Formats: sequence, C-alpha cells, structure tokens
Amino acid sequence: MTSQNGFLLSFIKYGENDAVLHCFTEEDGFQTYFLKGIYSKKNKKKAFLLPLNKLNFSINTGRNTGIQTVSKFEMTEVSDIYTDIKANTVIFFIADFLNQILRNEHKNPLLFSAVDEFIHQLGQQNYRSHLIFLIKILKIQGVSPLLGKDNYLDPETGTFSPIGTHHFFDSESSLLWKLILSAQNPYEIKIPQALRKNFLDSILVYYHYHITDFKTPNSLEIIQQIFE
Repeated sequence: MTSQNGFLLSFIKYGENDAVLHCFTEEDGFQTYFLKGIYSKKNKKKAFLLPLNKLNFSINTGRNTGIQTVSKFEMTEVSDIYTDIKANTVIFFIADFLNQILRNEHKNPLLFSAVDEFIHQLGQQNYRSHLIFLIKILKIQGVSPLLGKDNYLDPETGTFSPIGTHHFFDSESSLLWKLILSAQNPYEIKIPQALRKNFLDSILVYYHYHITDFKTPNSLEIIQQIFE
C-alpha cells in the first residue's frame, strides 16, 4: 500500500456505489483511481468529492491489474472555498481545464505547487487568480510567449509583433500578458473587471494554438456569466 497526495480533478459514478476518480498527484502526476462504496448510504466521505479538493489517498498495490484501487482517503486540509459562489465557479472551471490538459502529465512538482498556490489565492478572494494561473501553466510547460519590445502578442507564433494579428490580442490584452509573464509575483497584478472576459478568451485562443487537442471547457459559459 502506498500513500499519495493529490488534487481531485473529476469523478464519475460507477455502478450503484463506486466511483472512478481522476487526480493530479504530487508523487506520480495524473492518476486514475477506483473507489469502492463511496456512494453507499453509510459513507459520509462522499462530501469529500469536490473539484480540486486536496486529498491523501491510500492505494492498494498488491496486484497490478490495471486501475489502482483506493483503500481509504482523507482531506489534507479543510477549506471554505466551496461556500463562495464566485470561487466555487472558478474551481469547477479550473478543475475541468486541468482534467483535460494534464492527462499525460507525469510527476511535476512545479505544477503541483502552482495548483496549491492558485487555490490559496482564490481562498483570499483573488477572483482574477485563474487568469494568472492559466498563464503560469504555460510557463511551466515551456510554451508561454517569448517576451519582446513590440505591443501585440501573436498567439500563433507566441511572439510580440508591431501589428495586431488577432482581435482578442489588442494592445491592452497583450500588455497584460507581458506584465504577467515578466512579474515576480503575477498574482499582485490587477486585471480590470471590464477586461477579464476578453483576456480569458485570449488565453483560450493561445491554448488552442499551443496545447495539442485542446478543447474549450464546457464550464466556460458559466464562469463568463458569473463575472459579467
């Protein structure tokens, strides 16, 4: 039996009482686990199944017959982030996002730490933190734009250009990209409410160009409505 710390990205009910979990773990990156009996009437731990909840899993390792089975799991810390409707909406969006882009991710301490930092920022009611976090992921994965002196980010080439090439990457949006990419603590950067929708759209466009098989998360519409 081994112990794993991980963020829950998604879960699917399997049969009457069981579930399949997708997690990003500190020790082994993206993992899929089978969890028995979680939906039984007596099991109170079903309340732990929340997107991006940080959990400690005890994993059965006796027989390697495919999907690993969780023998028990516990919350590593209690957070009231799920009672804040704005933060809750952001959590669901980011969990949906990470569940897609981390499927082939192995152990990555920088990325695991970045998820931790993002959740802390969101817990401090930093409602622009998801925008910063998505750009930090690009930096960690080595596909972020190259900084340059020009004023317009070209999303296809990942470089700054003297002329605009995409309507989501106007001078204001491109400047925000440049500030976040160059800042020592990007979470301190203010992103005006009026610019956040366009800025998020620009991030999604960049992901489409630079992350293989990227698809816009289904929860995008909900997060845009919350922050309008």
